[in-house]
Amino acid sequence: MTTRTSIILNTMNVIFWVIFIGLCIKTGALLVSFFVSLFVNSAGAENLYLGLDFSELYRFGIEHYVFVVSLKIGITGLKAYIAYLVVKIFLQLNLANPFNANVAALITKISHYALSAGILALVAAAYSEWLIKKGIPIAQNWGGGDYLFLAGVIFIIAQIFKKGIEIQTENELTI
Repeated sequence: MTTRTSIILNTMNVIFWVIFIGLCIKTGALLVSFFVSLFVNSAGAENLYLGLDFSELYRFGIEHYVFVVSLKIGITGLKAYIAYLVVKIFLQLNLANPFNANVAALITKISHYALSAGILALVAAAYSEWLIKKGIPIAQNWGGGDYLFLAGVIFIIAQIFKKGIEIQTENELTI
C-alpha cells in the first residue's frame, strides 16, 4: 500500500468518525426536541432543530406532526447507522487481503439500509406533497431518489466485492 493511499484512507476514516458523531448528535437532538415539543412545550415545534419549523403541521394535527417528525428522525438515524457501518469497514479493512466476508457483509448491509432510507424518504416526500395539497407548508427535500441511487450503486459494489472474494478464494486454493 502506498503512503498516499494510506493517508487518504486514514483521512477518510477520521472524516467518517466525525460524520457518524455529528449524525448521532443530530438524531439525538431531533429526538429530544421532538419529545419536548410533545410533552413539555408545544412551542418547541417552531424550532425543532436548527430552524426546522413544523409549527403549522403541529397545529394542523398532532398525528401528522408525529408521523413527519418520526420519518425525519428515522432517516437521520439510518444515515447515522450507515456512517457507523462505514466506520466498521475501516476497522476491519485489510488492504493486503481486502476481499473478506465481513467487509462484503457490511457493504451489503449499507446498501440495504440506504434502500430503507430511500423508501422512508419517498414515503415522507409523498406525505409532504399530500400535506401541501391540504394547505400545510412543508419545505423539505427528503432526497428519496438520492438514497435509492446510492443503494443501487453500493449494492453493485457489494456484488463485485463478493465476486472478488470468490476469485481470491480460488487463487488461495490453487497456490
